[in-house]
Amino acid sequence: MVPDIDVFGRYTYLATELFWGAIALALLRRADAVRRAAVTILALYPVAYLWDRYTLEVGVFSIDLRTGIEVAGIPLEEHLFMAVVPGLVVGFHENIFGDRALSSSATERE
Repeated sequence: MVPDIDVFGRYTYLATELFWGAIALALLRRADAVRRAAVTILALYPVAYLWDRYTLEVGVFSIDLRTGIEVAGIPLEEHLFMAVVPGLVVGFHENIFGDRALSSSATERE
């Protein structure tokens, strides 16, 4: 049985983005990589925006459980999604392979 996540109604998508965004931010802060992630997110954002706007416009997918707030032609939650996903990727990557992770692995081996 799949849990019913629509308990937040029109705020469901926003709630999930805030939840995963908080995890991404925690990972980035732990790895001291917030600035690097911001640069990556800003570099990817224009491509992600155009891709998202096009796929929504042609009907590839629809978003039912959203606030209804649109910014620059796409839902507010999609803008958050375009920051959260690369933030999570960079956060995981930096915690696994970043300088801090490498130095702690070297310390453990000694």
